[in-house]
Amino acid sequence: MTDLEPRGVRVGLDPGDARIGVASCDPSGILATPVETVPRGEGDLDRIAAIADDLGAVLLYVGLPRSLGGGEGPAAGKVRAFTAELAVRVAPLPVRLVDERLSTVTAEGVLRDRGKKGKKRRAVVDQAAAVVILQNAIDTERTQGRPTGELVAAG
Repeated sequence: MTDLEPRGVRVGLDPGDARIGVASCDPSGILATPVETVPRGEGDLDRIAAIADDLGAVLLYVGLPRSLGGGEGPAAGKVRAFTAELAVRVAPLPVRLVDERLSTVTAEGVLRDRGKKGKKRRAVVDQAAAVVILQNAIDTERTQGRPTGELVAAG
Protein backbone atom coordinates (compact mmCIF):
# COMPACT_ATOMS: atom_id res chain seq x y z
CA MET A 1 0.00 0.00 0.00
CA THR A 2 1.23 3.48 -0.82
CA ASP A 3 1.15 6.36 1.63
CA LEU A 4 -1.83 8.54 0.91
CA GLU A 5 -2.01 12.20 1.73
CA PRO A 6 -4.08 13.02 3.58
CA ARG A 7 -4.11 9.93 5.79
CA GLY A 8 -7.18 9.70 7.98
CA VAL A 9 -10.89 9.11 8.08
CA ARG A 10 -12.78 9.69 4.87
CA VAL A 11 -16.54 10.18 4.73
CA GLY A 12 -18.70 8.96 1.86
CA LEU A 13 -22.07 10.45 0.99
CA ASP A 14 -24.95 9.20 -1.13
CA PRO A 15 -27.18 12.25 -1.61
CA GLY A 16 -30.75 11.60 -2.68
CA ASP A 17 -33.83 13.77 -2.91
CA ALA A 18 -35.16 12.71 0.52
CA ARG A 19 -32.12 11.39 2.42
CA ILE A 20 -28.33 11.43 2.45
CA GLY A 21 -26.56 8.20 3.31
CA VAL A 22 -23.34 8.67 5.28
CA ALA A 23 -20.44 6.23 5.68
CA SER A 24 -16.91 6.52 7.02
CA CYS A 25 -13.72 4.50 6.92
CA ASP A 26 -10.91 3.81 9.34
CA PRO A 27 -7.89 6.17 9.25
CA SER A 28 -5.93 3.66 7.16
CA GLY A 29 -8.62 3.66 4.48
CA ILE A 30 -9.25 -0.08 4.57
CA LEU A 31 -12.93 -0.57 5.41
CA ALA A 32 -16.02 1.60 4.90
CA THR A 33 -18.85 1.32 7.42
CA PRO A 34 -22.30 2.95 7.69
CA VAL A 35 -22.72 6.00 9.93
CA GLU A 36 -26.24 7.40 9.59
CA THR A 37 -28.94 8.64 7.25
CA VAL A 38 -29.44 12.42 7.25
CA PRO A 39 -32.81 13.79 6.13
CA ARG A 40 -32.57 16.25 3.22
CA GLY A 41 -33.60 19.79 3.93
CA GLU A 42 -32.85 22.49 6.44
CA GLY A 43 -29.80 21.67 8.51
CA ASP A 44 -28.56 18.77 6.37
CA LEU A 45 -25.26 20.47 5.50
CA ASP A 46 -24.73 21.40 9.16
CA ARG A 47 -25.34 17.78 10.21
CA ILE A 48 -22.89 16.45 7.63
CA ALA A 49 -20.30 19.03 8.70
CA ALA A 50 -20.81 17.98 12.34
CA ILE A 51 -20.39 14.29 11.47
CA ALA A 52 -17.21 15.02 9.52
CA ASP A 53 -15.87 17.09 12.42
CA ASP A 54 -16.81 14.46 15.05
CA LEU A 55 -15.05 11.76 13.02
CA GLY A 56 -11.98 13.92 12.34
CA ALA A 57 -12.51 13.47 8.60
CA VAL A 58 -9.78 14.58 6.21
CA LEU A 59 -11.80 14.17 2.99
CA LEU A 60 -15.39 13.77 1.82
CA TYR A 61 -16.40 11.68 -1.18
CA VAL A 62 -19.82 12.35 -2.73
CA GLY A 63 -21.40 9.91 -5.15
CA LEU A 64 -22.19 11.40 -8.55
CA PRO A 65 -24.96 9.55 -10.40
CA ARG A 66 -24.07 8.86 -14.01
CA SER A 67 -25.84 6.89 -16.68
CA LEU A 68 -24.43 3.51 -17.66
CA GLY A 69 -22.85 5.27 -20.65
CA GLY A 70 -21.12 7.76 -18.34
CA GLY A 71 -23.33 10.77 -19.09
CA GLU A 72 -24.91 13.10 -16.57
CA GLY A 73 -28.61 13.82 -16.29
CA PRO A 74 -30.80 15.93 -14.00
CA ALA A 75 -29.92 13.87 -10.91
CA ALA A 76 -26.21 14.58 -11.45
CA GLY A 77 -26.98 18.29 -11.73
CA LYS A 78 -28.75 18.20 -8.36
CA VAL A 79 -25.79 16.40 -6.79
CA ARG A 80 -23.32 18.88 -8.28
CA ALA A 81 -25.35 21.79 -6.82
CA PHE A 82 -25.54 20.06 -3.41
CA THR A 83 -21.82 19.30 -3.48
CA ALA A 84 -20.93 22.90 -4.34
CA GLU A 85 -22.85 24.07 -1.24
CA LEU A 86 -21.30 21.32 0.86
CA ALA A 87 -17.77 22.26 -0.22
CA VAL A 88 -18.34 25.83 0.95
CA ARG A 89 -19.84 24.62 4.26
CA VAL A 90 -16.99 22.23 5.14
CA ALA A 91 -14.07 24.25 3.70
CA PRO A 92 -11.13 23.80 3.92
CA LEU A 93 -11.98 20.07 4.05
CA PRO A 94 -11.64 18.71 0.48
CA VAL A 95 -14.76 17.36 -1.20
CA ARG A 96 -14.50 15.07 -4.23
CA LEU A 97 -17.17 13.75 -6.61
CA VAL A 98 -16.86 10.07 -7.51
CA ASP A 99 -18.79 7.94 -9.98
CA GLU A 100 -21.53 6.08 -8.17
CA ARG A 101 -23.03 4.07 -11.01
CA LEU A 102 -25.06 1.17 -9.62
CA SER A 103 -24.16 1.86 -5.97
CA THR A 104 -27.80 1.81 -4.84
CA VAL A 105 -28.49 -1.31 -6.91
CA THR A 106 -25.45 -3.00 -5.34
CA ALA A 107 -26.51 -1.90 -1.85
CA GLU A 108 -30.09 -3.13 -2.40
CA GLY A 109 -28.76 -6.53 -3.51
CA VAL A 110 -26.51 -6.88 -0.47
CA LEU A 111 -29.34 -5.95 1.90
CA ARG A 112 -31.77 -8.30 0.14
CA ASP A 113 -29.22 -11.11 0.40
CA ARG A 114 -28.95 -10.43 4.13
CA GLY A 115 -32.70 -10.78 4.55
CA LYS A 116 -33.57 -7.10 4.95
CA LYS A 117 -37.03 -6.46 3.52
CA GLY A 118 -39.39 -3.57 2.89
CA LYS A 119 -39.17 -0.68 5.35
CA LYS A 120 -36.13 -2.12 7.12
CA ARG A 121 -34.20 -2.16 3.85
CA ARG A 122 -35.36 1.32 2.78
CA ALA A 123 -34.27 2.69 6.16
CA VAL A 124 -30.64 1.66 5.62
CA VAL A 125 -30.21 1.51 1.83
CA ASP A 126 -28.86 5.08 1.72
CA GLN A 127 -26.17 4.22 4.28
CA ALA A 128 -25.37 1.00 2.43
CA ALA A 129 -25.05 2.93 -0.85
CA ALA A 130 -22.71 5.41 0.89
CA VAL A 131 -20.61 2.44 2.05
CA VAL A 132 -20.40 1.16 -1.56
CA ILE A 133 -19.40 4.63 -2.82
CA LEU A 134 -16.76 5.09 -0.12
CA GLN A 135 -15.37 1.56 -0.37
CA ASN A 136 -14.93 1.96 -4.14
CA ALA A 137 -13.20 5.32 -3.58
CA ILE A 138 -10.77 4.06 -0.94
CA ASP A 139 -10.02 0.93 -2.96
CA THR A 140 -9.21 3.17 -5.93
CA GLU A 141 -7.07 5.38 -3.66
CA ARG A 142 -4.96 2.38 -2.70
CA THR A 143 -4.54 1.38 -6.35
CA GLN A 144 -3.68 4.89 -7.57
CA GLY A 145 -1.82 6.06 -4.48
CA ARG A 146 -3.84 9.27 -4.29
CA PRO A 147 -7.42 10.48 -3.73
CA THR A 148 -9.76 9.77 -6.61
CA GLY A 149 -12.55 11.67 -8.29
CA GLU A 150 -13.15 15.29 -9.16
CA LEU A 151 -12.15 17.93 -6.59
CA VAL A 152 -14.96 20.41 -5.93
CA ALA A 153 -13.85 23.98 -5.43
CA ALA A 154 -15.16 25.72 -2.31
CA GLY A 155 -16.74 28.84 -3.78
